[in-house]
Amino acid sequence: MVFYVVITFTVITLLTLYSAHQLKRKYNMEVREGLKRTKELEKTAVTEKDIAHLPEPIQKYLKYVGVLGKEKVYNIQVHINGTMRINKKSDWCNIKIQQYSFFDILTRLFYLRLTMNGLPIKGLHFYKSGIASMVIKILGLIPVVNGSGEKMNQAETVTVFNDMCIMAPATLIDSRIQWRSIDDYTVEATFKHNGIQITATLYFNELGQLVNFVSDDRYYSPTGETFEQVRWSTPIQSYQNINGFNLATYGEAIWSFPEGDFTYAKFYIQDIQYNLEKM
Repeated sequence: MVFYVVITFTVITLLTLYSAHQLKRKYNMEVREGLKRTKELEKTAVTEKDIAHLPEPIQKYLKYVGVLGKEKVYNIQVHINGTMRINKKSDWCNIKIQQYSFFDILTRLFYLRLTMNGLPIKGLHFYKSGIASMVIKILGLIPVVNGSGEKMNQAETVTVFNDMCIMAPATLIDSRIQWRSIDDYTVEATFKHNGIQITATLYFNELGQLVNFVSDDRYYSPTGETFEQVRWSTPIQSYQNINGFNLATYGEAIWSFPEGDFTYAKFYIQDIQYNLEKM
């Protein structure tokens, strides 16, 4: 009898451990697939001709970042530390993020780990070809956020474009982006992908640095069950040289509700690498 109890307990433990790593397995599988695919792409450099059609603030930004003469970006790997909170009353929680994005088949894999009220939490924001999902689980087992659907697809398309602007500026030569100049320091971008169209306003300073990104096309969804369209912005600063590129290393994420702004994330970018071929 004791033997069967031990065997049963062992099986349950192994199944629990297997389930707890489900999100990370999906993340790793998609990363490997993307790396294998983009490894085979022909690599070319960004030229003056590639950026000639862009509004002046975007050209100045790309030159400041240092993309000219360097490889076009087909994938990125990012490591981020930071803090997040669910609502205005909740405490800030430390968070660690691993992210890969691919720009041939547009994909964003955002894997996060944090501790809340003493419990480890894991999450995966998944976006591929315009289809998005957001799953967050306590202990990697108990879902507390599980979102998908058309509004999630649109919201994450905004996030993907935000990543392009901040973490992979060389991708702003993409033909899916339409630009409209507002003034010497401000441009409006319309990004179309897989039947989804989103718009954002980009703000620059005298140096050519991108300092803010604002969009009204994202949705606040704390649980993945309800969606509220709210203005979303990501002011950025602290530009530093990261692997040969001048990139922002600190940013915040803010919801602008009618009753006031709610800053829910503060991110410190630790590292960005482009066009990797293996994990």
